[in-house]
Amino acid sequence: MNLIENVREGLNSIAGNRLRTVLTSAIIAIGITSLVGILTAIDGIQSSLNSSFEGLGANTFSILVEQQRGRFGGRMQRADEPITFRQAVLFKRRFPYGATISVSSLVSGATQVKYGSRKTNPNVQLYGIDDTFLTVKNYKLASGRNLNANDVENSLNVTIIGSELAGALFGANVNPLNQIIRAQGAPFKVIGVLEKKGSLTGGGDDRVMLIPIDNARVLAGERALTFDITASVPDISDQETAVGEARGTMRLIRRDALGQPDSFRIERADELAKDLDETTGVLRIGGFVVGFITLLGAAIALMNIMLVSVTERTREIGIRKSLGATPQLIRMQFLIEAIVICVLGGIGGVVLGLGIGNLISLVVSQGEGAFVVPWGWMMLGILICVAVGLFSGIYPAIRASRLDPIEALRYE
Repeated sequence: MNLIENVREGLNSIAGNRLRTVLTSAIIAIGITSLVGILTAIDGIQSSLNSSFEGLGANTFSILVEQQRGRFGGRMQRADEPITFRQAVLFKRRFPYGATISVSSLVSGATQVKYGSRKTNPNVQLYGIDDTFLTVKNYKLASGRNLNANDVENSLNVTIIGSELAGALFGANVNPLNQIIRAQGAPFKVIGVLEKKGSLTGGGDDRVMLIPIDNARVLAGERALTFDITASVPDISDQETAVGEARGTMRLIRRDALGQPDSFRIERADELAKDLDETTGVLRIGGFVVGFITLLGAAIALMNIMLVSVTERTREIGIRKSLGATPQLIRMQFLIEAIVICVLGGIGGVVLGLGIGNLISLVVSQGEGAFVVPWGWMMLGILICVAVGLFSGIYPAIRASRLDPIEALRYE
């Protein structure tokens, strides 16, 4: 019964010092907001990235080359020779696994597209593609049709454009289909518009212009293009074997010498997802450290406030001891006060962190991120609040319990 009364006394003391309670809880709330907010934002960003990677599918892999020189491990790495159109076509013919294979090439990442008197900024990505590109890359059409074999074989001047590019050129009042636009001096008829895809890198997937691959080779002129190969195997269980077969086939086509490293690299969609998990894991550790440091500062501030509270209530402590309160009950009262203040602040911090974290995720993912409720981080935040309350309240509680009742009664 004494414990229940002691709990009631602690709660009454909190209610009697509302301003101090609110200010102290606010300190804890800021710490929990930083912790839960950062971790929620990371979870939201990862959810958006996972949605982007789902587009490629777990049974998809790409063959491409490094086109930039740089240092790695203290050694200068040479740039690989580009994958030529002939090599890409040979791979498509020779690969034996019945996979859906797409060949594509980035003509320019800074193309300006014109429609009548309107023109875009020079930031449109111009790709040469084949008729399987949209299927393998999992692009969806909002309107119009995909390129067909006739478009590709006869190098027709047709194009599929991204949603952002369509909005910039045609606005809301003009139907983009069958309109003529110009890129790098060549006219193209719009036959399709892609669904909005979004991108954490700035919406690049919505600023694309896709043309038949032979047209892209013509626009490149004397400039050598490098061609990327993307393959989707029918059964995910065959992927390991298919990737090994693809590596062997590509080495033969590119005539890589025995014992020498590959002159290309194979990028698997599931490996990208694993790399993403590792990266976000590091970010979570960083976010937890930042939140912990903030909470440590909040805990020290709370300890100072509790010490002030002990000083202010010295006479009250003397009266309680003179009426029979044991040191254990005095300690319990102050610990309960510290824990309740921390939990109140923690609940407010969790709510604020949830909102701020999702807002950051929404901004970074350009509105594509889903609303995330990280129950695990929220529960962790509350448990940390209890731990902070114990840490901050234990010394003031011990100090209060050790006060001499006679000296305490004399305190003014």
